[in-house]
Amino acid sequence: MTDMILFGVFPYVAVALMIGVGIYRYCVDRYSWSSQSSQFLESRVLFWGSIPWHYAILVILLAHFLAFLVPSGWAVVVGNPLRLYLLEVTGLALGVSTLIAVSLLIFRRATNARVSAVTTVIDWLVLVALLVQVATGVYIAFTLRWGSVWYLHTATPWLWSLLKLDPQVHYLAALPTVVKLHAFNAFLILALFPFSRLVHVISVPLSYLGRPYQVVVWYRERRTG
Repeated sequence: MTDMILFGVFPYVAVALMIGVGIYRYCVDRYSWSSQSSQFLESRVLFWGSIPWHYAILVILLAHFLAFLVPSGWAVVVGNPLRLYLLEVTGLALGVSTLIAVSLLIFRRATNARVSAVTTVIDWLVLVALLVQVATGVYIAFTLRWGSVWYLHTATPWLWSLLKLDPQVHYLAALPTVVKLHAFNAFLILALFPFSRLVHVISVPLSYLGRPYQVVVWYRERRTG
């Protein structure tokens, strides 16, 4: 019953919150759809945390998405031992990079008074959820090798069953607790998504592409005498 609630019911609740609250927030307060950057308050630690985080996490998410979207093609890729080894090593390196990056971002918000003052409760919840997600991912990569292969036979069919509205939670039921936590936490992040500044990742200013050029004129008052 617990597995059904966590992996058969909660994923739909999380996606419903992400879509419903996201649309409501956009309609009611669309100007809040931004990263609310605190770069002006502190930039050095932000740079070393934000840049590695964005690039590494995008590659990791892309790998997860490809294994879900085209499992047969991914199976061909990991079917070669050398390619599988390179994928595992690369994924582990990227995971460690994201772990260091998110730790820096948390350290920055916890130790810089000016940044901490503009950090909300939801910001902390999201940062902790991201830390848990990355930490469990790195732990899985260290202790449960060849995840690129067994992901195809566990997480992929489970995710497809959710998409088909026929949740098959037995794919996760027999997996270690850390894997279950990793899977549940992923949907928890989706549930927190519309309440946080993370919404900026899907806020693309397409209107700027068709907007007329803006002329900026710098004015400096001339000194007299």
